[in-house]
Amino acid sequence: MDAVLFEVTDGVATLTMNRPARKNALDAELRAELAQRVHEIERDRSVRAVVLTGSGGAFCAGGDLRGIQAAALDNDGWRQRMKDVHAWLLPLLTLDRPLIAAVDGPAFGAGFSLALAADFVVASPRARFCLSFMRIGVVPDFGALYTLPRIVGVQRAKELMLSARELSALEAKALGIVLELVPPDDLLRRAQALAASFVQASPLAVSLVKRALAAAPADLQTMLEFEADAQALCFGSAPHKAAVARFLDKQPALFQWPTGDQE
Repeated sequence: MDAVLFEVTDGVATLTMNRPARKNALDAELRAELAQRVHEIERDRSVRAVVLTGSGGAFCAGGDLRGIQAAALDNDGWRQRMKDVHAWLLPLLTLDRPLIAAVDGPAFGAGFSLALAADFVVASPRARFCLSFMRIGVVPDFGALYTLPRIVGVQRAKELMLSARELSALEAKALGIVLELVPPDDLLRRAQALAASFVQASPLAVSLVKRALAAAPADLQTMLEFEADAQALCFGSAPHKAAVARFLDKQPALFQWPTGDQE
């Protein structure tokens, strides 16, 4: 059984973590296949957006505790293991194309961190989120120390990390972690529809927006300088010129955010 199912359809790549019997816990094989696929996506410019999800009614239960116990690494060994994760996690976090996480069931530990790496999280009402690291005496990883406070603020991030309490899908949406709640049967379809909308967007504009927001907060002058440089690039780009021409010809815009029922 493939640890990660991978398909690209009409510019949308879908990565499905596929260890349903273990709620898609991040064992060595799953991590290795995620690394391979992330690097493929990074190189493949025909991929315009990415969906990350899990199989079997779970997103990802986090680290493989049996594998962690069996590894018996020293400090240098654990540091190198995290560096190996960062070698593919950083390209995922800085991907210049939209990443949508479709979360059903548990997203615990590093699984929650992976969801936080996405630009947009859509979840089913039965999704559950927990930064469970404190329960086993370790710190949040897979980028959560960077991503979570940028979404919920520092005080709330401390509370979620240090309490290791569980969040319902509804609370995660109230905190801004989840963008939309979608029935389980419609979850992947909705995530892929959001991803597909970006196939018609300007890849340059998408990339520049993501880059600017990754740099925030920055001082006002720095952001205004970035804005001027980015806008100069966009105004000279083919997607901008084509979009303006369609507007002047009274044709509908090619890029349309897909509407959907939101709870």
